[in-house]
Amino acid sequence: MKITDATSRTKWDKFVTSHPEANFLQSWDFYEFHASRGNPIVRRIAVDDKGKIISAYAGVVELAKRGHHLAIAGGPILDWTDRKLVKAVFADIKEQGIKNHCAFVRVRPQLELSAESLKLMADLGLRKAPMYLSVEYAGILDLSKTEEEILQGASQGLRRKIRKAQKNNITIEKSEDPASVKTFYQIQLQTAARQKFYAFSEDFLTKQFIAFAKNHEVTMYTAKLGDEILAQNFIIFYGNEASYHYGVSSDLGTKYSAAPLLHLEAMRDARQKGIGRYNFWGIVDLDDTKHRFYGVSSFKRSFGVTELKYTPAHDLIIDPKKYLATKTIETIRKKVRHV
Repeated sequence: MKITDATSRTKWDKFVTSHPEANFLQSWDFYEFHASRGNPIVRRIAVDDKGKIISAYAGVVELAKRGHHLAIAGGPILDWTDRKLVKAVFADIKEQGIKNHCAFVRVRPQLELSAESLKLMADLGLRKAPMYLSVEYAGILDLSKTEEEILQGASQGLRRKIRKAQKNNITIEKSEDPASVKTFYQIQLQTAARQKFYAFSEDFLTKQFIAFAKNHEVTMYTAKLGDEILAQNFIIFYGNEASYHYGVSSDLGTKYSAAPLLHLEAMRDARQKGIGRYNFWGIVDLDDTKHRFYGVSSFKRSFGVTELKYTPAHDLIIDPKKYLATKTIETIRKKVRHV
């Protein structure tokens, strides 16, 4: 076995998408986005003696004065039952962290939460991170179900909203043009003020859209009433998953319940692409009523999602002193932001 830098987008994506649990977090283009923002990236593959890829992981170096760290969301992609391979890959992950002058490496594996997964993290020398890395608790819909079957499993309240929206002559537009991000950003500012979260910058959203649009992996769905934009969804299609990455709704859009129509349309497109899973992305526990995303989680659950918990983010510490500073800051930030 040999572990080396990845150089082929085609081979990378072929390997990653051959794993049904994987999504865009380990796609080649997600790291093109990170690179476009000036962040160092890492793409590594393990190959067997015949040159066949048996593991892949990608990460981004997050730069901070208190200490850089390497973030690996949704990876590594490998056979977790092959403990020899797992240990070799995590040894390489540590080496890459050291090479990039990181105080620690943060990993959120694409691995369902279990007592065994937590024990594996501990055995590898990792400790639970004070802050999440990407989504750790997701709502999933099986797209082998028909739209009628999905609606049957949805809440009565959601079905009423859909019927109401359908009577209002709401139209849906689709675009792969990065220019569509401009209106998305403006509505996001309204949504952030209403739901009390920090908005992403227009540059951040646009560069991300551009990275995925180059290979037709993203669509902006827009619901309109006449010329008025009600809601927009930023959907990524990669491998076996369509991901509801970001969504915004204007005040008028909330009144007319436009958002559910966008999801149904994205699900139709996903089926046509042969995609089997629709990921509503993050949800929070039912009893976590103070979390800032509690309301939007209730909306996602109204579709009748299956709830999936990933093994949470864990940290591989390289520089204990610098890591302690980050841990202290992140612990405080988590409490302040209610996340």
